[in-house]
Amino acid sequence: MDLKDSRAIVTGGASGLGAATVAWFRQQGAQVVVLDRAAGDGPQHVQADVTSADSAAAAIAQAVDRMGGIDICVNCAGIVIGEKTLGRNGPHDLDSFRRVVEVNLIGSFNILRLAAAEMAKNGRTENGVIVNTASIAAFDGQKGQAAYAASKAGIAGMTLPLARDLAALGIRVCAIAPGIFATPMLRGLPQEVQDGLAAEVTCPPRLGDSAEFARLAAHIVENAYLNGEVIRLDGALRMR
Repeated sequence: MDLKDSRAIVTGGASGLGAATVAWFRQQGAQVVVLDRAAGDGPQHVQADVTSADSAAAAIAQAVDRMGGIDICVNCAGIVIGEKTLGRNGPHDLDSFRRVVEVNLIGSFNILRLAAAEMAKNGRTENGVIVNTASIAAFDGQKGQAAYAASKAGIAGMTLPLARDLAALGIRVCAIAPGIFATPMLRGLPQEVQDGLAAEVTCPPRLGDSAEFARLAAHIVENAYLNGEVIRLDGALRMR
């Protein structure tokens, strides 16, 4: 699928990996509607709660109304917490665990299921492409990452079943598992912490650039033989 003149939705598109994806897709000639919980200006931004069936349906309807349909769905909306299973203050808070899974995993599925229904109406050989955001935490989860790792492992685990489910409709599904990226959240850490994280990356020994994520998402869209795959984008980092 050519990005030029395609119609894309990007969740979490107001910042970080999502914002970089929006910028790159638009630069390549795609129409993009941003779905984000943060309010935004302009007709190409829709405020949406990805965990809500009603909110997601309304947001998808608005995106279709503004672009005439959907060809691409990139799910970047996500949250992270750090909490041990059993810490100084007792067991892991159940509500916080549930919230991470709800946003990262269920939220992604909520949006993609609705986007797929719109893609199926396109009536082409290749009707759509879905790109979800996993994480290397799905495979190399660290202390305090039980909730986050579980949510991202769910993203990785549903990739192949989704691809198989949607194959007859001409819709491909892949996921990107990023390593340590220089998102606004990470840039808020002290510089020495950032430098220490970057030094762990095998090659190149630096933090990932959000533009690199965006270009991989674009490549997945444009490479018709990529399907059902979870692609690590981490500079060969394997977390200890």
